[in-house]
Amino acid sequence: MRPTDWRSRYRALRVHEEHPGVVELVLDNPRTLNAITEEAHAELARIWQDLDQDPAVRAVLVRGEGGNFSSGGDLALVQRIQEDERVRLRVWREARDLVYGLVNCSRPVVSAVQGVAVGAGLAVALLADVSVVGRSARLLDGHVRLGVPAGDHAVLCWPLLVGLAKAKYHLLLNEPLSGEEAERLGLVALCVEDDQVEATARAVARRLAESSPNAVRWTKYALNNWLRVAGPLFDTSTALEFLGFVTRDAAEGLESLRERRPPRFSPDSPL
Repeated sequence: MRPTDWRSRYRALRVHEEHPGVVELVLDNPRTLNAITEEAHAELARIWQDLDQDPAVRAVLVRGEGGNFSSGGDLALVQRIQEDERVRLRVWREARDLVYGLVNCSRPVVSAVQGVAVGAGLAVALLADVSVVGRSARLLDGHVRLGVPAGDHAVLCWPLLVGLAKAKYHLLLNEPLSGEEAERLGLVALCVEDDQVEATARAVARRLAESSPNAVRWTKYALNNWLRVAGPLFDTSTALEFLGFVTRDAAEGLESLRERRPPRFSPDSPL
């Protein structure tokens, strides 16, 4: 198989060459604010290895279609995780592969974040090597609102980026951040005007693609050892997240989201 043939295997994600050496990865489900479907989640878990093995790829740009990055996991996928043990275990493995795939991908990744970025979508946005966000973007982890522990990327990188106190505040209280506040706290690299997000992200990706490949890739590898050291923290948080999906709080969280009302979580816990 020729190196370029791998792109045809992706259906839920749109993959194309944006500029010589720059591959653009588009979350393309604008009807649901680019929610991560079951198929998209599986593709996000494996695409980083394909990108890493293609010698023509020198940088990656990730964005969402239609003015939003991603509203997070599709509710149909959340229900299948809750109800089907096989799906739950498979998606747990995919969640780990997605995060470690991004961390270990040697190619520099740039995210262009507009509108909402939640859950698994936010994981991709923040684990990118350079995250460019719009001033009015809305960043939200979202897990606690669903009734499950913060998983995906949050425990791995939020304390490193914003400090433990701010990480606890935003993750425990499910408190959103604007793009402007996210930059002020150090959660993202750059905040620009909303209509400049894609242009700025593309310019950064092209600069990276034109840089010394070894210098960029090895610098990324060394810096990401900060995240690898925190690997056991991530593994614990993700395991607890998927354990949380079988609790009654998770069932209530999903139902309340579908009914567009505040959740009524149980006041008691066996812990």
